[in-house]
Formats: sequence, structure tokens, C-alpha cells
Amino acid sequence: MRLLALLFTVAVVSHAETIVSIQGGDFHLNGRPTYAGREWQGHRIEGLLMNSRMVQGIFDDRNRETVKNWAYPDTGKWDAERNTREFIVAMPEWRAHGLLAFTLNLQGGSPYGYSKDQPWHNSAINDDGTLRDDDLSRAEKIIARADELGMVVILGVFYFGQDQRLKDESAVVAAVEATTRWVLAHKWQNVLLEVNNEANVKYDHAILNPDRVHELIQRVKGIAVDGRRLLVGTSFGGGAVPTSQVIEHSDFLLIHGNGVKGPDAMRKFIAKVKAARGDRNIPIVVNEDDHFDFDQPDNNFTAAVKEHVSWGYFDFRMKSEGFDDGYQSVPVNWGLSSARKKESSLS
Repeated sequence: MRLLALLFTVAVVSHAETIVSIQGGDFHLNGRPTYAGREWQGHRIEGLLMNSRMVQGIFDDRNRETVKNWAYPDTGKWDAERNTREFIVAMPEWRAHGLLAFTLNLQGGSPYGYSKDQPWHNSAINDDGTLRDDDLSRAEKIIARADELGMVVILGVFYFGQDQRLKDESAVVAAVEATTRWVLAHKWQNVLLEVNNEANVKYDHAILNPDRVHELIQRVKGIAVDGRRLLVGTSFGGGAVPTSQVIEHSDFLLIHGNGVKGPDAMRKFIAKVKAARGDRNIPIVVNEDDHFDFDQPDNNFTAAVKEHVSWGYFDFRMKSEGFDDGYQSVPVNWGLSSARKKESSLS
């Protein structure tokens, strides 16, 4: 596909500081619009933030009963440090193909792609809202490498199915504030904060649900170090339009294409989000979509691009399909190891 070829032929930058900013509905890196000067079939690509869901970069499991499920085939054991090392090794290849951003989450995502129950304990957050040093150490390595490569990290804090690990609402607030201060203390400027993944999916803590999650967005915006604050928003599940409060307080809107079946449905969905956004000219970013059809002239990806909406690749595999091929399926093969991954990065 020529659009993919156009996007995925960007040279790696050599400096070690990446600054993401927003000008109207466009993303900028180091003061210049992303994909500067580029268009496809008369549609402006400049200002978009193409991304991929890589939330398991710091995955670990503290449940002794389930950790065996993530064992590497060659060793028979799970190894969180190996997972992060292999993630970092793969990053330059992603960037060389033009990927500008990826989603990382302090509570990961389902290692099966989708899960009804989540008995594993994957959380960089303690029950009182403090952050775990070992998980933060791995996240720091990833974010620092992204900074060197000219990449943006969409850093999520909470994932449904793991938020119950926190004992109360005060702990949730503490975790959001601690994460914000941790990023600012490192002086990273390549991080966008996502309070929680799919706020409209059931969370145990009320403040993480759609009618109150804007309170956490406001808290993040209220924390500044040396006059700088983080750009922040939160995501909504497939086909769900963000609430008016989230739209009012967010710096960007995160939406998902899961369940949005086909490009026509995607166009209608985006139209609804734009209508809800109204006069707030802020970027709209699909940061999760499990629909592909890259060999077709019209698909969810191209539909989003034509509407000047950034698109995010969500690659997972059910165990029966080849468990280690998906970017969310643990243990993860972080390379371009499957036909689907290759289709996403080649013309």
C-alpha cells in the first residue's frame, strides 16, 4: 500500500531529546509538524501521530500461579528483564519504518489479547498508589531510548482488570500524581499521559469511570515542574465517544477502533467524535484498532487518515494462531515476526 510506504520511510534522528507538542489539531516533534510536508491522495498526513500498541514492554506477573503461562519456549521461564531488553532492541526497526509513537502501560494489557478474567498480577503500582522501582526502572529504559530515537511514548497508568490492585480511591489519585511527577522529574518531553485504557469499560474505582475520570485529567494538568506540565487524556473503547467532560479537559482525544467493523463504520464513528469535540480543535488519535485489511484500498487505517485522525496498530494473536506473534501476547516477539506485522510496515 502506497500510504504505508509513504509513512514508513522516515530516517532515525540522531539527537537525544524529543519534544512533543500540539498546535491546534496537529502534533509537532521538536517544533516541526510530524511527517512534515507529506500528503496521500490529497489528504494531509502532516501532524498525525501513527502509533502501535506495545503495552507489555514492562510486563511482569507477581502471581505465582499464573506466571508460568508466560514462559519463554527456549528457557521454560518468564523473564521480565529479557522482555524489556528485547523491546528496546526492536525499537530502532520500528522507528526506521516511520513509527512515531507507541503505547506503554503501567498495568499492561491482557496477555491473551482479550480476557474475561485477569488473575495475573501485572501492575507497576502498589496497593497504596506508590510506584514499584523495578517496573519503573524498565519503563525508564524504554522512555529514554524512545527519546533518543525521536519517538513519543503514550504512557498509560491504569488497565481494567488490574486497577482493583489498588485499595481505594486515594491510592488511585496518589498513583496518577506519582506517575506525573516521575515523568516530569526525568525531564522527558516525549511522553503523553493516558490516565486509563478504555475508561468506559468496567473499572473497580469510580474515579476511573467515564463520568469522573476527567477529575484525574485535571489533577495531571495541575502538576507542573519548572513551568511545564504533561499533555494528558484518556482512552475510550471501540466505538465509544469521549464524554463532554473528558473532551473539555483533555489535550487530545484517544479513541479505539475495536468493534468498529469496517471503514464506513470508522468514518461514521470519527464524525461523531468530531461533532462531540465541537470547537475544541485538539488532535484525535486512534491508539488501538484490531482491524487491518492492509491489502485493501479502503480500511480502518486509511479511513482515519482521510479524516486527519492518527491511527494505532493493535496486533494480538490468540494462542491457537501462534501465541508469540502478537505485540500484546506474552511472551512477546517484538520484531517484525509475522505476516501481519510485515503488512503493517511494507507497501
